[in-house]
Amino acid sequence: MVVAKSRVKVRVKTAKYRKKSSTKWLLRQLNDPFVKKAHEMGYRSRATFKIMEIDEKFHIFKQGKKVVDIGAAPGGWSDVAVKKVGKGNVVAIDILEMKPIDGVVFKQIDFNLDEAKTFLIDALGGKADVVMSDIAPNTTGNASVDHLQIMALVEQAYYFAIDVLKTDGVFVAKVRQGGTESNLLSEMKKHFTSVKHFKPDSSRKESAETYVIAQGFKG
Repeated sequence: MVVAKSRVKVRVKTAKYRKKSSTKWLLRQLNDPFVKKAHEMGYRSRATFKIMEIDEKFHIFKQGKKVVDIGAAPGGWSDVAVKKVGKGNVVAIDILEMKPIDGVVFKQIDFNLDEAKTFLIDALGGKADVVMSDIAPNTTGNASVDHLQIMALVEQAYYFAIDVLKTDGVFVAKVRQGGTESNLLSEMKKHFTSVKHFKPDSSRKESAETYVIAQGFKG
């Protein structure tokens, strides 16, 4: 996916009133071509392009498939999924609020609760074909701590997925560069026929994020 980059850099005039970290984040957002493109196209976030690229490469969405989006807010991934699989086939879960998306069933709940699993199976009329997670904790700036936090979330999402996936289902989740930790990766390979890592072009080059795509759930 190619997005043209602007040669004109936006500056923040109010930088002196902000923390250095806040100014850096704001400048990055204002000058990010994918953020601009998402705004122009009416997408909810730049993350929309990431799931588009993942689907383009791995073909995870098909009409009629049942999809669960964990940590869905603001809804960029669910928005793409429902257009691919059809209305009523996507259930989104998050502890945060999310503006409604036509054809997507949303519940504000922690996905770790048993109630969340019961809800989504009832909402989908059975188990899911795809479980996807773009969840990431707030970063601390300490690479080791950040890695441990995100891998804890990935592990939680993975065990959630194997409880609710149909045979031959797909699990997609954000991890950090260096990939999935070896013990979790070994566990995934026991339960899926294919486990691969992929970094979309729409991920920032300086970002440590990448994605694991596990396909062919063995049940």
